[in-house]
Amino acid sequence: MAEPVFTNDAVVLGILMAILAFVFISSKSQHPFWKKFYTYVPTLLLCYFIPSIFNSLGIISGEESKLYFVASRYLLPTSLVLLTISIDLPEIKKLGPKALIMFFTGTLGIIVGGPLAILLVSAFAPDVVGGAGPEAVWRGLSTVAGSWIGGGANQAAMKEIFGVGDTVFSTMIAVDVIVANVWMAFLLYGAGIHERLDSWLQADTSAITELKEKIEAYRAQIIRIPDLTDAIKVMAVGFGITAIAHLGADTIAPAIQQHAPGLARFSLTSGFFWLIVLATSLALALSFTKARELEGIGASRYGSVFLYVLVATIGMKMNILAIFENPGLFIVGLIWMAFHALLLIAVAKGIKAPFFFMAVGSQANVGGAASAPIVASAFHPSLAPVGVLLAVLGYAIGTYGAWICGILMQVSVPGVTQ
Repeated sequence: MAEPVFTNDAVVLGILMAILAFVFISSKSQHPFWKKFYTYVPTLLLCYFIPSIFNSLGIISGEESKLYFVASRYLLPTSLVLLTISIDLPEIKKLGPKALIMFFTGTLGIIVGGPLAILLVSAFAPDVVGGAGPEAVWRGLSTVAGSWIGGGANQAAMKEIFGVGDTVFSTMIAVDVIVANVWMAFLLYGAGIHERLDSWLQADTSAITELKEKIEAYRAQIIRIPDLTDAIKVMAVGFGITAIAHLGADTIAPAIQQHAPGLARFSLTSGFFWLIVLATSLALALSFTKARELEGIGASRYGSVFLYVLVATIGMKMNILAIFENPGLFIVGLIWMAFHALLLIAVAKGIKAPFFFMAVGSQANVGGAASAPIVASAFHPSLAPVGVLLAVLGYAIGTYGAWICGILMQVSVPGVTQ
């Protein structure tokens, strides 16, 4: 692979921040072209897609850069803290069971969609889903199921459970990242036109609207111009809680790994799992205290900035050109994701669920805690915690769901006996 033009992460970060600035400045422009352009293209989608183009063209490299690690381990939990401390948990509960229904529908779509994609592709291109022993394609696809229902820990568990070979595993990582990111792009676009989609779904969005209005009303009551002390206070709470979450994760995960390794199937030996759970839980606890008033000096705005930096680093990891290196497997992945999407649409239409529940329920499965709050916040920053809570549920059931999917994919491949 050719050396990227820019390898210094300080330069890469500057490029990403310039991209974010360009998107936000142009989105506020009164020029007719930009006003029309942003009528159809959500700002969040561009913040994600432009870095992916830079990566695909070899200007920067998401593979070599450490920025995603920094953003996901430091900025993401801090962002979740700052977006969550002003949450009204009793109001979140009023959103009802439809969020859970759509989440589990998404899980079912992944479990059943994989075997169906194999059956469909094997009918006209059996070699694409063939292979034998550790390099068998179905084994590799089981790791994609682990990632798409849970996360990285569940993906690693599938690699061990099904004895996946290193070569097919590396290919499947590309399928996982590209297909999941393409799907996320569709969800972000849908978030920009969710009123039209909700109208088509005949959805009742009153609970979501009421929650957003209450958050805005509360913010209007306490908002004031922050001074330097206020800004330091917000940063101290955000990064302080993140520090405590890191300390907890660094203690809990190794202890479980040592004393109860069997709990790895629930992702309980993953440090990242505990980092997200602890940061979110501590922030939820703070939402019942005076810390909620930090929203008045812009806590959620700082959180949103960190989240957008994360979006840019996620986009930077996507190489669009990788699709052409192994097109057959990407077709399998796209068919798989299409079934997941169709099942979600059918159930959302049937129960008249808002597109918000469909999008966040899907991304909590496919993207996990790193991207579910991004999709949720595309609707409103106050809704980000909904994405996190569902993503944590995905980590818990990911290994079981992916194992079932793996077994179904094994029996779906013609001629497979092992």
